[in-house]
Amino acid sequence: MLDRYEASLRGLARKDRLRSLSGRSGADFASNDYLGLARSKRMAGRIAAALAAGTPVGATGSRLLRGNDPEHEALEAKAADFFGAERALFFGGGYVANFAVLTTLPQKGDLVVLDELIHASAHEGARAGRAEVAQAAHNDANAVDDAIATWRARGGAGQAWIVAESLYSMDGDTAPLGELIDVADRHDAFLFVDEAHATGVYGPNGRGLAHELEGRDNVVVLHTCGKALGASGALVTAPAVLCDYLVNRCRPFIYATAPSPLMAVAAATALDIVAHEPDRRERLARLVAIAGKRAEGLGLPASGSQILPVVVGDNARVMGLAQALQSRGFDVRGVRPPTVPEGTARLRISLTLNVGEADVSALFDALAADWERAR
Repeated sequence: MLDRYEASLRGLARKDRLRSLSGRSGADFASNDYLGLARSKRMAGRIAAALAAGTPVGATGSRLLRGNDPEHEALEAKAADFFGAERALFFGGGYVANFAVLTTLPQKGDLVVLDELIHASAHEGARAGRAEVAQAAHNDANAVDDAIATWRARGGAGQAWIVAESLYSMDGDTAPLGELIDVADRHDAFLFVDEAHATGVYGPNGRGLAHELEGRDNVVVLHTCGKALGASGALVTAPAVLCDYLVNRCRPFIYATAPSPLMAVAAATALDIVAHEPDRRERLARLVAIAGKRAEGLGLPASGSQILPVVVGDNARVMGLAQALQSRGFDVRGVRPPTVPEGTARLRISLTLNVGEADVSALFDALAADWERAR
């Protein structure tokens, strides 16, 4: 009965793609805790105060039953004001929020155009939905425009949805949001922007790279709370009518137990911190600059963001390089297909305020010692 599962695992092992869980150890160059908020004393203090005041640990029900706590509503109101949107909805995580939006808002007869490198949750949400799905070449607004035009020429009469990340999680590059909104406006389409890796880090007061687009009738934005905000959950910001539609039609919202109200407290506190402590973003920017110069010194491209990929190509070699760095005290992880395209296995170096400038320099000293051997 278990043979087929064992055979599948053996197949992954032959391709050097077998995964296993490992704990945290060494200097943090792997997490998405970009601003170092996951261990924030201020956030911990707010959670402790909420517990002392009677806030429950768990919601114990969906938002439409008894799981709608004042903390959820307070976070949503704060987030809508912070990001400049009409409304916000709090979900349990970024994966479920992407899946929820793309299985609910695009309708039968619509078209969803995905950037080919967007999060897996967007791909899976689009495939599980009722709309037709097309992929566009990475960060190519003309390809998006062509996909919609081709669909219209074939008789597509519904609504088009353009879906992109503002900052891509495995490449560290940014989307041409200005060009994409122009395409959306030209085709009377919606633009759905996943700000997972930009929220808190970029834009005025950490509002993200899509801050100038928030509040538009044809823009929906996803802000995760489990990365730079140091908590968990995700916020979808959108026009009020779309949020009301999600409350009434979105199965992952209607039937899921609501996120912990304590995480709503944590996320709301994180928004206050990123708004009033710009020095965190400034310190992270200095680490990005140092890492970029060191990468270029090794002949590697600098992404210009806190996500710096080191593409090795071969699965076994990238995992060997990751293990070598881990043995030197640096928590750097290898990323293999299908998370990234075949032949592009890589180290994903993540820069966070959990390390300092000396740590970044030491990491690149270690990488320089092992890089040629791994190529």
